[in-house]
Amino acid sequence: MIVRKIDHIGIAVSNLDRVLKFYTESLGLKLQSVEIIPEHEVKTAIIQFGDSKIELLESTSPEGAIAKFIEKKGEGLHHLALEVSDVREAIEELRNKGVILIDNTPRPGADNTSIAFVHPKESRVLLELVEPGK
Repeated sequence: MIVRKIDHIGIAVSNLDRVLKFYTESLGLKLQSVEIIPEHEVKTAIIQFGDSKIELLESTSPEGAIAKFIEKKGEGLHHLALEVSDVREAIEELRNKGVILIDNTPRPGADNTSIAFVHPKESRVLLELVEPGK
């Protein structure tokens, strides 16, 4: 498995517009995109700066994973995303090494990516493996 770089840092927020205003107006960072991903019950905003990105995540449902995360832990760091060359290959390699995975097959992510999550028991933070869209 080739980990290329940190793709982004995911931050769970209750009010995406309020937090987005801080990043764009106060810090002067540029909004790349806003997207609703119905299958994940989440609205995302991608903020690009240099080779780095921040992904703000707001739940679109009280039952969504982000809403439950915020209810349990509060707003803040949700995950660290690592760019990989092939997410299927990364899943298989980690599974063969006995790593606990949340996803055994890739799922669609924001910005036309393929993603899979590694359980936080392994790295002490939720890790997202991201294969960029083609």
